[in-house]
Amino acid sequence: MPADTARLVCAVLLLYLPASVLALSSDRDQPIYIEADSAVLMEKEGLSTYTGNVAIRQGTLELHGDHMTVYNSDSNIDRIILTGSPATIVQRLEGSDKNLHAEAGQMEYHAANERIILTGAARIWQADGKEFRSEKIIYNIRTNTVNAGDSTSGERVHITLQPKQKPDDNGEPGSE
Repeated sequence: MPADTARLVCAVLLLYLPASVLALSSDRDQPIYIEADSAVLMEKEGLSTYTGNVAIRQGTLELHGDHMTVYNSDSNIDRIILTGSPATIVQRLEGSDKNLHAEAGQMEYHAANERIILTGAARIWQADGKEFRSEKIIYNIRTNTVNAGDSTSGERVHITLQPKQKPDDNGEPGSE
């Protein structure tokens, strides 16, 4: 991707996506529920795998996939890999009644540097029509930044932004 295009993509993302991808802060304080067709827990190795119709829920956060591997050390999560056709995430946005949706062939969460890496037809969207697609999307939770694309793959980044709704005669957003 040319440097000017990359800068434009970053500017658009900084203006539109990161401010809206703030999940409910209360979700982190909720219990985590995991369901799967089968699970293998290897405590000494710090590894657990979940296979078949994997579903994870924590507050408003919901993840679904075919297979999940969790890597632990000292009873802390280091990394989680969720795969599916596609793997999906849905989470309520802070201060909103709308959800953020994401899907990809693989989602990888790295706890130490607070990053989520989506690969394989990665897509993030909201109900208001904002959408972001790329073969690879990296979201840094700590810095609230998104990087997308891969110069080696030749795949392009696709962003859809909807125009703001014009207010009707009563000052309310219209449904035009």
